[in-house]
Amino acid sequence: NMIEINVISVGNVKEKYLQDLIADYKKRISKYALISLTELKDESNKINENVVKETEGERILSSIKEGFYVILLDLRGQMLDSISLSKKLDEISTYHSSKIAFIIGGSFGVSEDVKKRANYMLSFSKMTFPHQLAKGMLLEQIYRSFKILNNETYHK
Repeated sequence: NMIEINVISVGNVKEKYLQDLIADYKKRISKYALISLTELKDESNKINENVVKETEGERILSSIKEGFYVILLDLRGQMLDSISLSKKLDEISTYHSSKIAFIIGGSFGVSEDVKKRANYMLSFSKMTFPHQLAKGMLLEQIYRSFKILNNETYHK
């Protein structure tokens, strides 16, 4: 039973080098899991932060399929090292669901409803990264997790 992973992110990646990086890790992960990337339109209304978060939030929530365990990338989330992340993914797929959705919100963050839907909040760092970059980093860490879980060496 292969793990199914969906990375849901708001806004599209415009930088070619990041598109290539993301495509490369997506391909590498596909050896271990069914991986799909869902890119949602970001809200063009930049005037009202709450409206943006609510609108993008609805898009995010409607993209989460039934039965998915949701991990939200959030600055207030747990900070895990790579080994702990691999253990966390193993634990989720063993005890909760083999379907895992990762969510990367837009530039204003996510709505309260998205936070409520999250089963777990994960933070990469106390630093803030552009979410396009966060997506590449997330895929790299998911790939690294599978390498760790399969006891395969991965050059740092």
